[in-house]
Amino acid sequence: MPSTMTTPDLRVLVVRNDKLGDFMLSWPALKTLKQAQADIHVTVLVPEYTASIAHCCPWVDDVIIDPGHGASRAERRHLLNRMHDKQFDAMLTLFSTPRIGWLGWRAGIPMRMAPATKWAQIFYNHRVVQHRSQSLKPEYEYNVDLALALLERLNVQGDAARPPFWPMTERSHRQGRVALAKACGLSLDRPWWCVHAGSGGSAVNLTPERYAELIKKVHARLDRPVHWLFSAGPGEEAVATSLCDRLTAGGIDARRLPANQRLSALAKMLDATDGLIAGSTGPLHIAGCLDIATVGFYPAKRSATSLRWQTCNHDDRRLAFSPPQGDDTATDMSLIDLDAASAAIADLIMRRGAYTDVHDVHEDIDD
Repeated sequence: MPSTMTTPDLRVLVVRNDKLGDFMLSWPALKTLKQAQADIHVTVLVPEYTASIAHCCPWVDDVIIDPGHGASRAERRHLLNRMHDKQFDAMLTLFSTPRIGWLGWRAGIPMRMAPATKWAQIFYNHRVVQHRSQSLKPEYEYNVDLALALLERLNVQGDAARPPFWPMTERSHRQGRVALAKACGLSLDRPWWCVHAGSGGSAVNLTPERYAELIKKVHARLDRPVHWLFSAGPGEEAVATSLCDRLTAGGIDARRLPANQRLSALAKMLDATDGLIAGSTGPLHIAGCLDIATVGFYPAKRSATSLRWQTCNHDDRRLAFSPPQGDDTATDMSLIDLDAASAAIADLIMRRGAYTDVHDVHEDIDD
């Protein structure tokens, strides 16, 4: 009997092989490609660190792991062979490096597109001028512009995708909330807000002391109790625990999120919450893709502004705060006005309310 499987019209490799937050901001571009008017098979090239999240992405068909700059000769050869064997029609590199450009050329990918920056562009036969360093719009919009440029080159009709970029089913929301309620002893009729006080080493952030002060100020403005949940990356567990202890001693309900080493598990827990407060880190951008409410703290320097690294959720679910602009103040996060921030955050919490229908969740618990 002949096979009924069809071959996709186009095979596209999308490269975003750096940090978690950068990869999450590629999801709008991935959705733009996947929802175009063509049968497009999307493969992503990512590091091992973000692979579990990549496998969860609804806009990705296949994942190739990049062993990185320090890979052995055998690992580099294996990666090149995989890229060659996949017979990609096009490669879209969202962040261009000479190594990846050379790999795409060596793999014989006929259409190779990347931003027209630095000398790595010599390996690409299609380049898009973007001037990202000017930070005139969000990073995810620059990525979508590249996806649309690729579709145009491929003679495929496409439109910029809209949020949510990680859509979850209502049943998944309820199940996640039930699981987190049981794990942390949470009340279902309260909002649940997560705080990620770490920086992952890639972004300036509020100090733990400033986070404690912020939560106390928000708490004083609220007309209903909130469960505050604290997440932590590797090596940040002590900070999260210390914050919980400090706030609990002051009469504020603060708890640790269950520890889990997989990013996909963290994402499922975040999806069960009503919002996340963090610096410009990977968890903040996971929350943005999930389209929960986000509160981000950013420096004011041009390469890292709140506009450039804006989360990709809906506008009414997003707040951002930065210190005053200036050579001496741009990265001084102690200058952020916590009174103004706490007022805006309290308003967002009260406006958003609790995320899940309490009665539906109770039914799931009874089951």
